[in-house]
Amino acid sequence: MAESNPDFLKEFYIPSYIFNDETKISEVPDAPKFPVLVFINSKSGGQLGGDLLKTYKSILNEHQVFDLGEEAPDQVLRKVYVKLEKLRQEKDEFASNIHQRLRIIVAGGDGTASWLLGVVCDLKLSHPPPIATVPLGTGNNLPFAFGWGKKNPGTDRNSVLSFLEQVMKAKEMKIDNWHILMRMRALKEGSCDPIAPLELPHSLHAFGRVSSTDELNMEGYHTFRGGFWNYFSMGMDAQVSYAFHSERKLHPEKFKNQLVNQSTYAKLGCTQGWFAASVFHPSSRNVAQLAKVKLMKKHGQWQDLQVPPSIRSIVCLNLPSFSGGLNPWGTPNSRKLHDRDLTPPYVDDGLLEVVGFRDAWHGLVLLAPKGHGTRLAQAHRIRFEFHKGAADHTFMRIDGEPWKQPLPIDDDTVVVEISHLGQVNMLATQNCRSKSVHDGPSSSNHNNGEEEDCDEDDDSRNEADEFRKFGAADTFRIPDEVDISHLS
Repeated sequence: MAESNPDFLKEFYIPSYIFNDETKISEVPDAPKFPVLVFINSKSGGQLGGDLLKTYKSILNEHQVFDLGEEAPDQVLRKVYVKLEKLRQEKDEFASNIHQRLRIIVAGGDGTASWLLGVVCDLKLSHPPPIATVPLGTGNNLPFAFGWGKKNPGTDRNSVLSFLEQVMKAKEMKIDNWHILMRMRALKEGSCDPIAPLELPHSLHAFGRVSSTDELNMEGYHTFRGGFWNYFSMGMDAQVSYAFHSERKLHPEKFKNQLVNQSTYAKLGCTQGWFAASVFHPSSRNVAQLAKVKLMKKHGQWQDLQVPPSIRSIVCLNLPSFSGGLNPWGTPNSRKLHDRDLTPPYVDDGLLEVVGFRDAWHGLVLLAPKGHGTRLAQAHRIRFEFHKGAADHTFMRIDGEPWKQPLPIDDDTVVVEISHLGQVNMLATQNCRSKSVHDGPSSSNHNNGEEEDCDEDDDSRNEADEFRKFGAADTFRIPDEVDISHLS
């Protein structure tokens, strides 16, 4: 056990000279096998984030533990990697080993984890470190998908040592990155800019308008970009999430406990009409009435996706964890895979699973052992073209971060396009639910049979700079008026 091994922490410890101008101490031991940088959102999980920060600083070098409320991760990583490269060129073998073995731990909600993933992708490191996620948010879909759990962890010394032991034993997995691009004609009156809860800039997820000098900018249009790793959703589920984030911003004192947060989320689902959608949710806001959906399979042509008229929420899913650990896609049986030209859902296959829901009651089928939503398609690229005047707004979210999206009332359309960007390294426990195309048959549960469904009713990719980066580093900045405690 980690608690009884005096040399255990040495395998994670990074000496101070790596972070500052101190000269290397001659008695520095052999390089650790699992050196870690720890990033913690101290405002996450009520007081848990702050307590966890203190514990990590007490058992590791405080210079390798960072509070995201005080230091931006892109600046930290750039500084660390510049120093490691300098030392490597000076033939410092210790620093060279740190560079090759480095791992990252990020503690926070899904929004915080996605922020770190975006930064690592944007910095384009020659040897990007794999990332382990500590569940400090409400849904914790990213940690759950890779075996780190979904309940907020203990913050005492033994709990942290136990987590570090899991990090030591973890395997590396690659997962797909997804780029989201939204473009609309500049309006003479009004605005179609995304609106985060309570009108705050929705920049906490690196989703924002590109600058006039950006290569994505087009004359006469407003262009926004962002990235995600878990899911993009649109419709009524995002509306409930938006209400939750708005309420949390108004009354932060009520959101200090994960169980209370989840209970409040369920209540908002009722008050927003998600359980009686046919009564409270006008059909004009159903997905088929709002937008034309097109998709492209690998190396194919654009195809129209026929969305059933009753679908009020659509989810483009990369990982098998949504809304607190549920799996909307499920596990199609072999006959269904063949008949519908589907493949098993992997996290590194360059495909998104597209699922629809009618209402919350439909979503409750996910609680059944083989439950799933309405499987619509798998795609390498997806495009939403919003209709003129169908509604004045809709709701969207990426990896748990929602926003209200105004829609035009004239002849111009708002276009949202999702495309595969690349991959990033994650750390996962040995028996996590996420599966890779490289997993052997014995490690996959994709061959398990499933009951029959009861409700299921490609241009070449532009390889230009349009889909180059998420904007989490360099261009990413948290505005002064935004409280990091509201980043999940």
